[in-house]
Amino acid sequence: MSGVVRNIVKAVVPKPIRDILRTLVPKPIRRQFHLTQSVRRLRKFYFGDQLRMIKPLVFHTRETHNFTYDLTETNLRYLEEVIAVVTGKTPDEIGGFIQEAINDRELRAYFDNKMALYDGQKTPSNVTSPFGRRLGWYAITRVTRPRLTVETGVERGHGALLLCAALLRNCEEGAPGRYLGTDIDPTAGYLLSGKYQAVGNILYGDSISSLKRIADPIDLFINDSDHSAEYEAEEYKAIACKLSANAVILGDNAHVTDKLARFSREANRAFLMFKEQPKDHWYPGAGIGISFPRRAGGH
Repeated sequence: MSGVVRNIVKAVVPKPIRDILRTLVPKPIRRQFHLTQSVRRLRKFYFGDQLRMIKPLVFHTRETHNFTYDLTETNLRYLEEVIAVVTGKTPDEIGGFIQEAINDRELRAYFDNKMALYDGQKTPSNVTSPFGRRLGWYAITRVTRPRLTVETGVERGHGALLLCAALLRNCEEGAPGRYLGTDIDPTAGYLLSGKYQAVGNILYGDSISSLKRIADPIDLFINDSDHSAEYEAEEYKAIACKLSANAVILGDNAHVTDKLARFSREANRAFLMFKEQPKDHWYPGAGIGISFPRRAGGH
């Protein structure tokens, strides 16, 4: 019973009657009633805003999976700090790369134009952000300058676009690299075209089969395909012997399973987890599991 209702009852119902009612209602039932009221208050306090946003956002964007959103300012700062630990750079350096992606007008215009023309089976609309946690992917690519980046699970190609944008920047600075995406859907990769396709292409078919055919060392690997724990673990097994000495692995499923953390421990690699906080969106956010080589004296 809320404080307001309790005060109204006290004002309207005389105390002798309240006492009689209290004796007639068993204590377990009264306790259950109070707990039910507490659940309602907690649901409203912690999830009220998110629940109210679901319907208008879904009808506005028509997105029912692979939701797009920006991150809160605080969450971006946390992302900078986590990647700084992983790469040995300063948070300000990481923040500079993140802002580089956010402020890339050509990238933004390309994304907006492509999404305006998108004609998928479940066509989204009013999708305004290709970024979210993938800003972390971009920053890591800019810092580590991978020669070969592999992403399993491409779908529309939000990750492929950000990764290839980072690779193009690296190439301009004298550090060329290429992107390979894998996806079982032959229509995946809509956003990977134009100049971004110059540094990337997609292997269609089962991801694990595609991974086994890769001969070159992998410097950056992103797991974002079949999100079952078993399949995720099999992907890590498939690339274990293909990783370069300084390779970084990003797990897009780390907020659901601990497979990347387990793989990291078994391979004597360091592991960190970043959890998203979407801005102005009902989705609670996914995360980035990061597996990276241990450095002398700690991570």
